[in-house]
Amino acid sequence: MTETSEIFSDQLLGFTLPGRDARGRVVRLDGVLDTVLSAHDYPPAITHLLAEALVLTALIGGLLKEEGGQMTMQAQTEEGVVRLLACDFREGELRGYVDFSESRLTELGANPSLFALFGKGYLAITFDRPGKDGRYQGIVPLEGESLSAACEAYFVQSEQLPSLIRLGVKSGPDGCVAAGLLVQHLPDGEEGRERLHARLDHPEWEHVSILAGSIRHEELLDESLSMESIVWRLFHEEEEIRIQPGHSLSRGCRCTIEHYQEVISRFAEPERAEMRDDDGIIQVDCKFCSRKFPIEA
Repeated sequence: MTETSEIFSDQLLGFTLPGRDARGRVVRLDGVLDTVLSAHDYPPAITHLLAEALVLTALIGGLLKEEGGQMTMQAQTEEGVVRLLACDFREGELRGYVDFSESRLTELGANPSLFALFGKGYLAITFDRPGKDGRYQGIVPLEGESLSAACEAYFVQSEQLPSLIRLGVKSGPDGCVAAGLLVQHLPDGEEGRERLHARLDHPEWEHVSILAGSIRHEELLDESLSMESIVWRLFHEEEEIRIQPGHSLSRGCRCTIEHYQEVISRFAEPERAEMRDDDGIIQVDCKFCSRKFPIEA
């Protein structure tokens, strides 16, 4: 593998380290991030939170290989300032939304902690894999200093995969940029074998995690560095690095009147009657794209 000067944003990059039984994903979000964030006038703390969540969704969703597969991440709380955080990924399409109490957020100051935002909550990650494993969901407490720490806990507890995640977010007058790195240990190979030695103190994982953990936020966000260059910097001493270009990313709100007509048709007539306004219209409000869809009875 050689260094390259080609720079990618809104693009996933996959890689594997065969000699270490490890795999990883790198992503940098630019235009797609601004598009998702522009649907609502989020304050800085929520902008930062959603940017991190979208990077995590891209990294984890990018692990899916099945056509039509979808990954959904939701964080919910009991009476937290953030009531709901929801993001999903499907074949390169990203979307996300945060429901929060603006008045309570103002009381927290400029840089609230994860616990201050969520209080007692949980993180749910759901994989929908058509034609393979169907739907699988793992739920972990929303603990630690960051969403990335909660996702690391998810992989260890729910999938027995030691994982390391690093994120960077930068906001400015020209918009928001976010980037991330995910590295995982697959102790007995990437495909088809049982993970007999999945443990955090495995020598191979210790080596990979030390190298990956040396990445700095500034490097992830450095627009003069391609994602391949980041991988090369971290693992250039490895015997082999395999690069796998991933999805190009876009905002993926899938709202259409036809879609909502089909969803509403599943409800019984008395329930549909309660949804209608005085003009006989059912107003559907999509929180992901901040659009309203009038559905005629």
